Amino acid sequence: MGVVVPAMGAPTGDGGRLSLVDTARLVEEVGLDSAWVGDHLATGAPSLDSAVALATVVAVTSRVRAGVGVFVPGLRPLAWAAKQIASLRHLAGDRLVLGVGSGGSPEQWAAAGVPYDRRGARLDTALRLLPDLLAGRPTTLPDEPGRPTVELAPAVPMPPVWVGNASPVAIRRAATLGDGWFPSLVHPDDVAAGAERLAALAADAGRPTPTIAVGAVAALGTGPDIPSRASLAGSVAVAYERPLDDVLPIPLTGPPGEVAAALAAYREAGADHVVVGLAAPDWPAQLLLLREAAALAVAM
Repeated sequence: MGVVVPAMGAPTGDGGRLSLVDTARLVEEVGLDSAWVGDHLATGAPSLDSAVALATVVAVTSRVRAGVGVFVPGLRPLAWAAKQIASLRHLAGDRLVLGVGSGGSPEQWAAAGVPYDRRGARLDTALRLLPDLLAGRPTTLPDEPGRPTVELAPAVPMPPVWVGNASPVAIRRAATLGDGWFPSLVHPDDVAAGAERLAALAADAGRPTPTIAVGAVAALGTGPDIPSRASLAGSVAVAYERPLDDVLPIPLTGPPGEVAAALAAYREAGADHVVVGLAAPDWPAQLLLLREAAALAVAM
């Protein structure tokens, strides 16, 4: 069970705000398994650089896994992306989990100076070359001007790579180049179907079946200050340009017992991990309710 830590701080029930340091420490203190940050550029909303934010999480915790959900290597020159990942792996040790994707709006890719139609190809190149780059082996970069050959140090082991998105292309990437499949805001039935396809593709490639993690949004508990399922689903529908009826069942809402049943449904569909973004105004209280729901789900 993991949770997204708000890099710009999280609200408390008394009108205050917790810093990123506070939220990361609290995730560890309540006993959840992982803390995650996003990777965003020029979205119009405040955000921190993902490598800086995750380095902070790593520095103030000692047990929880630390993940980027998801890192977009194609927005950067590949050597620079590899340097960020290697630095995080050096600091975090085997606690680092690298979610990767090719998402983001066309405006983000324009801000990075990268053609939007190259996003998938650049991710595939990154997944092929990152193991050599992180190992410190001389590596030729085919997408960069002049095709330079670089050798990075310090050499570090490759962290687990979880490939984001629920598309057929993402499932194939996860099966052939990744260690995990990391779809977000999907139904358990979609997870089950994807898990079957993932296992078949991995077997065809002679690779072990990747782990499955699901990204979710939640507002636990009841009361006038807790966003409703319809409210959360409406925000998701607008943000991801999806039909409201399609996303209405997806948010995790209600008391811990109801959320536990939803978590158990993802487990039955094949998921090993769930990473939750909490969307209610009292973040510490939400974290405790999420811990309760996770414990109930384990017992189901």
